[in-house]
Amino acid sequence: MTQVPDEPTLGQLVQQTARALRRANLSELEPYGLSPSQSRALGVVSRHGADQGLRLSTVAEHLDIAPRSATEVIDALEERGLVHRTPDPADRRAVLISLTDEGHALRRRLERARARRSDEIFGSLTSREQQSLRELLRRVLDRK
Repeated sequence: MTQVPDEPTLGQLVQQTARALRRANLSELEPYGLSPSQSRALGVVSRHGADQGLRLSTVAEHLDIAPRSATEVIDALEERGLVHRTPDPADRRAVLISLTDEGHALRRRLERARARRSDEIFGSLTSREQQSLRELLRRVLDRK
């Protein structure tokens, strides 16, 4: 495929779109004083540990960070009352991380705000175009 001079590449356009989404997400986190890592951790615990909680090592794996870093993130969330630790009934040495009611409520607010921002960013596309873009991006990501 030939590129028009001074026209951004497909990769550059995807990166610019990702930066726009990231900036929008950061602006949504700011009023709550959350870091992106803390927000991601809330999402991981919400999605993967909703029923029984998650071990800290599993949180670290999902976030692709060292267990020590995950401990720091979870400590900060616990201090804010967004998560709590409970003993793992299957292993007395381990603890499970779960969202508190406040953590669930904040997670829902953040998800609604992100959906609104995403709608704003992709709002110039029709529903059909958005669906096509979703399918194309999934296909690209499935090749990883």
